[in-house]
This record gives sequence, structure tokens and C-alpha cells, in this order.
Amino acid sequence: MSDFSLHPRLAADTFHVADLPLCQVRLMNDARYAWLVLVPRRDEIREVYELPEEDQARLWKEATALGKALMAAKSGDKLNLATLGNMVPQLHLHVIVRHQGDDAWPGPVWGHGSAVPYDAEQEAAMRACLRDCLEASGLA
Repeated sequence: MSDFSLHPRLAADTFHVADLPLCQVRLMNDARYAWLVLVPRRDEIREVYELPEEDQARLWKEATALGKALMAAKSGDKLNLATLGNMVPQLHLHVIVRHQGDDAWPGPVWGHGSAVPYDAEQEAAMRACLRDCLEASGLA
């Protein structure tokens, strides 16, 4: 994993939160949503099927465990898990807690309005929430 490098677009649009056994957890800088991006720390991987089977299972475990904890913490109505990669070819998995009535509901968050960057207080509160979620999920 020492050769891992993060795509510049992911680096620019997200904040580092934690490193799990497989993935780097990043917070999307859009305060409208509880939106994480999990990036497997494997270089030159574009698609889930390019990961070894054990890494595929680990990716799903990390995403669902963290998603479940974040859903509980944020009282979500729906958990969206998605890999798109149309703008960023590096494999990454979006973990987004959705609420009925959020800015994009019921449609997808992509391309809906402009991101609302976290201010310092919001970011600190979200980081504290994510620390609790990591602990609750058993991933920390």
C-alpha cells in the first residue's frame, strides 16, 4: 500500500478522516449531506472487480459498517452507496446518508446545485460524529 496516491480531484474535494484496513475515509466538502468517500489504498484500480476478492469483501464491509453507523448518527432515511468514476477514474465508493427533503431528494446528489463548503465549526462537529461512527462500527 505504500504506492497509494490519491487522485488530485478527490484530494481537492474532500478532507481526510481516517485510514481503515483497506480504505482511506474522506469527507466530501459539502455540508448539505453526510457524504463520505472511501478510497481503497491500492494504486491503479479503477473498478471493483479489479480488486482481489478479499479486498472486494473488505470494501463492502467497511462501507456498510460505516454507513450503518452514520445512518444511526444522522437519523437518515436512506443510505446511498455508489461507485461512478465518470469524473475521477480512481476507484472510490460514495457513502451518503440521505434525508427526505434534502436539497436533492429524491434524486441523486451529483450535479444538484453547488456544494456548500463546511465552515470550521461544522467540520469539527462532523469529524467528532465520524470518530463516534468509526468506533460504533467497530472499524476504529
